[in-house]
Amino acid sequence: MMDILTCMLFLSILVADGFIIHGPSGPLVAPLGSSVVLPCYVDKPLPMNDLEVEWRRADSETLVHLFLKGESRPESQQEDYHERAHFFSDQIQQGNFSLRLDNLTAEDEGRYTCKVDSQKGSGETVVQIKRERFIVSGSDQSVSAYDGEDVTLNCSVDSHVPLEDIEVSWIRTDGDIPVLLFQNNETLQEASDEQYSDRVEFFTAEIPKGNFSLRLKSVRTDDKGVYMCQVFAGELSANATAVLEQLGFSSWHIAVLVFCFAAGFGAVILLCCLICCRSNNTDICLGLTRKYPFLISRYLSHECKRM
Repeated sequence: MMDILTCMLFLSILVADGFIIHGPSGPLVAPLGSSVVLPCYVDKPLPMNDLEVEWRRADSETLVHLFLKGESRPESQQEDYHERAHFFSDQIQQGNFSLRLDNLTAEDEGRYTCKVDSQKGSGETVVQIKRERFIVSGSDQSVSAYDGEDVTLNCSVDSHVPLEDIEVSWIRTDGDIPVLLFQNNETLQEASDEQYSDRVEFFTAEIPKGNFSLRLKSVRTDDKGVYMCQVFAGELSANATAVLEQLGFSSWHIAVLVFCFAAGFGAVILLCCLICCRSNNTDICLGLTRKYPFLISRYLSHECKRM
């Protein structure tokens, strides 16, 4: 499981009385708990005596950091940003007003504005920090199935990565046997090992929702094992496992076996009774009748007693 923050940094350039405010030129990716730099700078130094640089959350106007009258003012920060948001103090005189935000949290998601005020004018740029998830989950419980039945092995992907950029590979871990592959936005049945040919499939209508669960049809005893759902998206990867437990006979199979056993046993008893009756062995015949009354017909019992 992997949870990341994607910093969508949109280019924003504003000309204000002779200076240009530059924003970010492309997206940045940083994991939770790390640091990220939100760019904001001008093309030439500005006078320091009346310079004011203000970083705020655009959605709530929360003050993230402030530079005023030639110095940083951490005491003005909102409490959540104390000791987490910093200017590059030694570069401010060169016109670099970028902000370093440490120990990123999920709550840091949102839009930020960098506003610069000077005697030469004012302007601002916008930086958006957008949370992006890359989570692969399965089932905490093992799956049991009977011989000949169909079974579903769960795997879901929660991510903002476009579907065409995601690759999903199901394998059986004992031997890395390929079971089924999703690549380039299509299912590749030909990538399956021959023992799974025509027996595995995705729930096609559920794929756009991130559901990459596997349906294994006509389960066999040798299908028992641990299966892994591996998901790749560029440099990102995660996986989930599913355990297919010991297989056995279904209740219908068991009922048929019991019926066959009972019928066979009854037939043996009836045959023994018939033999003993025909051989005029009355004691054995009556003994069988008393011991297995539910299996001996009234007719045979009557015949035995007459001998």
